[in-house]
Amino acid sequence: MAAKRDYYEVLGVPRDADLKTIKSAYRKLALKYHPDRNPGDATAEENFKEAAEAYEVLTDDNKRALYDRAGFDGLRSGGFSPFQGDLGDIFAQFGDIFSEFFGGGGGGGGFGFGGMGARGPRPTVGADLREDITIRLEDVMVGVTEKLTTKRAATCRACSGTGGEGGEIVTCAACGGRGQVVQGRGGFMIATTCRACGGAGRMPKDPCKKCNGHGQVEETRTLEVKVPPGVETGVRLRLQGEGHAGSYGGPPGDLYVFVTVEAHDTFVRHGADLHCELSLSFGTACLGGMAKVPKLMEGEIDVRVPPGSQPGDVVRVKGEGLPQLATRGVGDVLVHLTIFVPSEVTDEQKRVLEDLEQVMPFTSVVSAGGPDRRETKRRRKKGGGLFDRLRDALEGD
Repeated sequence: MAAKRDYYEVLGVPRDADLKTIKSAYRKLALKYHPDRNPGDATAEENFKEAAEAYEVLTDDNKRALYDRAGFDGLRSGGFSPFQGDLGDIFAQFGDIFSEFFGGGGGGGGFGFGGMGARGPRPTVGADLREDITIRLEDVMVGVTEKLTTKRAATCRACSGTGGEGGEIVTCAACGGRGQVVQGRGGFMIATTCRACGGAGRMPKDPCKKCNGHGQVEETRTLEVKVPPGVETGVRLRLQGEGHAGSYGGPPGDLYVFVTVEAHDTFVRHGADLHCELSLSFGTACLGGMAKVPKLMEGEIDVRVPPGSQPGDVVRVKGEGLPQLATRGVGDVLVHLTIFVPSEVTDEQKRVLEDLEQVMPFTSVVSAGGPDRRETKRRRKKGGGLFDRLRDALEGD
């Protein structure tokens, strides 16, 4: 009987190899010595079993620790029983053990392998994707269709997602297509997911050359994303089925597109309302009149300025704001008034202002500050304030 080889030597990995390295080494050996690729080759079958046994130990933290400390004797003292005999005998033996242990009473009943059959892989939903787009405030008014280039994992067409060259799949020799293997632990026989096939019970006979046996390839696509009117920064648009491809026939995930709205040079947005600032001349603020502010898209809005307007007053223009996403409503434009004060005046302007001071003297008053002014309906009494007296003087009252 040939002496057992060191498990690290079997897989061709160093003793400090990580799990990824061990899996990669085993995958190569499993494909190389798979019985379906080497029919009737006893040496290949023994090499396959040897690799499976090494993989089973080195991917289990407890078994690997026992093996590293005390070698094969440590594994035996821990209750681990390696594969023996040919693959068919092993599966039959495990079936008998399970039948007796769980009271199945035979090869085909109870919990025995005789009645389990191959489970086959379960369909898995693909992972979701996230992308971000930035749009203009003008786009919020009417909606927009944006082109978005994205990368995702797509089902390999060459192998139809099976991972096998030409789509050819064979029964996993390590588990006999059952998706489970049996191990001895402390006198008990424990069934665990087969690590050779990941519980699928099937494996590619030869790895697909296009996807390297993964069943998926990276795909770059350009999609059209329809952004409805009224969206705000942070809105999430869902494109169903545009995420990563699923596995084993599972549906693809979704693509979620997060929207950011750019800041605008003229307007500040609050919900569906648009806010802007309008600077008035001293005379217009006192006497009132009409002014214009630009619309978000095209044209201008007529703004009626009430006589005696104060800095900070707000004039609301109904129905000139943004559409509301959840309703059919439309917001307003709120015009915040300021008074333009020239930094320099001409001699003539100075004389006029001095004359104005004579006809409407005013004493400065210091008072406590208040909250920001909001839209109000102004009620004035004749001669009640500076702007009222200024208006009366200019109008000749």
